Amino acid sequence: MNRGETVDLSQKKLFLLDLDGTIYLEESLLPGAAEFLSWARETGCAVRYLTNNSSRGVEAGLEKMRRLGIPARREEFLTAVEATAYYLHTRRKPSDVYYAVGTDSFCRQLREAGFDLRQTPDRDVTAVLCAFDTELSYQKVENACRLLARGADFLATNPDLACPTLFGFIPDCGSICQLLVNACGRRPVYIGKPDPTMIQMAWRQTGYGPAETLMVGDRLYTDIACGVNAGTDTVLVLTGEATAADAAVSDTPPSLICRDMAQLLERLKEARK
Repeated sequence: MNRGETVDLSQKKLFLLDLDGTIYLEESLLPGAAEFLSWARETGCAVRYLTNNSSRGVEAGLEKMRRLGIPARREEFLTAVEATAYYLHTRRKPSDVYYAVGTDSFCRQLREAGFDLRQTPDRDVTAVLCAFDTELSYQKVENACRLLARGADFLATNPDLACPTLFGFIPDCGSICQLLVNACGRRPVYIGKPDPTMIQMAWRQTGYGPAETLMVGDRLYTDIACGVNAGTDTVLVLTGEATAADAAVSDTPPSLICRDMAQLLERLKEARK
């Protein structure tokens, strides 16, 4: 379902952008991404990068944007790690102890945010926290299974099944979680997109609201669903996971479908004439 004719693109001033599969693939910018970001800054619009990738921190994201020739500021990044920290601070007890299935960078960021993380399946662990772990080992999986069998809570940063690469896809957090679901019969509470927390954080930062916002991404069940859950317009770009055929049967169809960021930029410029 494409509802593009109902979207007033002339009113959009805050662009919430997914990264992997939307702005870039690995070390390559996708068509129109650089031009779109330049136009957004030249016209005084605000940009926030909303990513479910929890394998690296904001500093790594900034460095990658610099390598790709894209100017970016730290405050423009809203990640699944930040959403997770917000969730743990506001929804969990300060005394909770976590076992993380995640990268060293992920664990370091959570410790710096004040959370108690263990590297072994200690009996005082109250929750397993699963992320996109590019350093995954079978020992981590077994430790998580031990804890879930004891009754520890099951949390996860994001439900993405696959992360796009130049050659195809690799397993993301959702697929790692499915290993644990299959083994333990327990399903996690997902914290990142499609939960609207990151969008709400962007609104608090910028002062904009739903009518002025456009959520742009390549996944229906995370990026687009996040915008739908927040009550704002969405754009599906066909440079990553989802296809137009997928969108036609989705429970959370996008407001607009564009081939890539270049086509979205064309439509935005046309709407502002």
